[in-house]
Parts: sequence; structure tokens; C-alpha cells
Amino acid sequence: MVDLTLDRDGLAAFLRVRRESLQPEDVGLRRGARRRTAGLRREEVAELCDMSADYLARLERGSGSQPSQQMAAAIARGLRLTPDERDHLFLLCGHRSQPRHLRDAHISPGLLRVMDRLQDTPAEIVGPIGETLQQTPPAVALLGDETRHTGLARSALYRWFTDPTARERYLSDDHDLHSRVYVAILRAGAAAQGPGSPAASLVAELQHRSKEFAELWNHQEVGLRWSSAKRFVHPEVGRIDLYCQTLLDPDQGQSLLIFTATPGTESHDKLALLAVLGADTFADGP
Repeated sequence: MVDLTLDRDGLAAFLRVRRESLQPEDVGLRRGARRRTAGLRREEVAELCDMSADYLARLERGSGSQPSQQMAAAIARGLRLTPDERDHLFLLCGHRSQPRHLRDAHISPGLLRVMDRLQDTPAEIVGPIGETLQQTPPAVALLGDETRHTGLARSALYRWFTDPTARERYLSDDHDLHSRVYVAILRAGAAAQGPGSPAASLVAELQHRSKEFAELWNHQEVGLRWSSAKRFVHPEVGRIDLYCQTLLDPDQGQSLLIFTATPGTESHDKLALLAVLGADTFADGP
């Protein structure tokens, strides 16, 4: 097998065209009256990709160092690339294949475009086995930073059955139902993905680590769903009753969860308070 090398010219041209084809509205930015740049500015794309504008400029000139796999994944997300475009980018960067965790974490561009317009609303994108891939600042304020976890703990399902603190922000009366629904969701995922899949591996690990999970797994429940009503207990503002709407991308098995409160209620006021005070104040709880 011939090793791949960085295609500097191809990468430079691809990045320039993709940047110039994106409009501010595509990524939730306002179009200023004095904007003259075709598409997005380098500084804007660099921020979206969590990289320096100088490094992006060098890549677009064909003189930058080879992007790592992690950097290529960040560029793919920042430029809102489709899965095919993402795969092409990795090849241009000299990477024959992507690690599974990077491939699975690539967010659907369609979901990202919706989320870009929800920055003042609690919303998060989750993967097929409950991995929180991205959150808006109000979602971090409400739920804490759920993107910081690594390994199996990236899955909210895994944390629910192995980490008691994972249940602290949910009303205790709802814990049993949460457990049953999580098991039903993972059963459906394991059946759809098949043996050897991430879902099947998670099942095996939880059967070993959690007596509660093992007992619920043996009940063979399928098709359980949460209601749209969600009851949270925030460490600073107390109970918050919200509604959760879900937008699903069936091709990648990802979901965008959007949390709202009924106007005029105490929960609506508390949610507004969290949005104003921001994630930095409450992200880690008490």
C-alpha cells in the first residue's frame, strides 16, 4: 500500500473555494454593511475551526504544515463539510482513513446550520449512542459541559449507569423512566448496528459494570420514548420544566435537541436567567 502525502496545492484550492462559498448566514454570523469578502473571512473560518488565522492563510497558500487528523476533523466541522467532502479533505491532508471516533463525531452540516441559529437557546447535538457532540452556551449553563468527556464516558448512556453525578440535574422521580428509555434506545441501536458495533460494545461494557443496566436489559423492552416534557434540577436556580423538540438526521444517526419553556412560567424566567448569566457561571454546578 502506497503511503499518502499532503497535497498542498489541492488542499489550498479546496480550502479557498469552501471558505468563499460559505456565507455568514450559513454559520450564524451577521452580514456587516461593509463586508466585501467573497464568502467568509479567514479570521471567521479560523475561529470556527479552532485554529489560527495565520495557519489557515498558510494552508490556503500551499505552505502550511500537514494538518493532523484532529485538525482535519476540526476543519471539516468548521467548514460545514458533508461526509463526502470530509473524506476528500482527509485524503488531501495525507490521511488515508479517519479514526472511528473522529468519523462518528463529524456533525451533519444540516444540523449545524440549524444550531447556528439557536445560540440563545439550550440546544445540543448528540450521536447515535448518546455522545454529546456540540452544545450552545445556554445548554452548557443548563446541563454542564457534556462535550468534555472522553472514551466510553462520551456517551450519556454510559455515564447514566456508571456515574451517580450524571443524574443530579434530572428530577429524581424521573430516574427510573430515564433508565428504561436509555436501555431501550441502546437496544435499538445495537440491533441496527449489529455485532462489533459501538452500540454492541457499549451494551457489553454496561452489562459488566452496572447491575441496574443488566437487569433492565433482560426485560427486553423496546420502543420506549420520553415525553416532550423534561424536568431538570439546576444546582443554582432549582427545578426547571422544559419541553424538548428533536430534529433527527437519519443518515448519520445524530439528533438536535432543543429545549424551550412555556412563556410566562417560572421555568421560562429561570431559563432566561441562565441565558443571561452564561455557561461560565453554572457549567460545573456547586
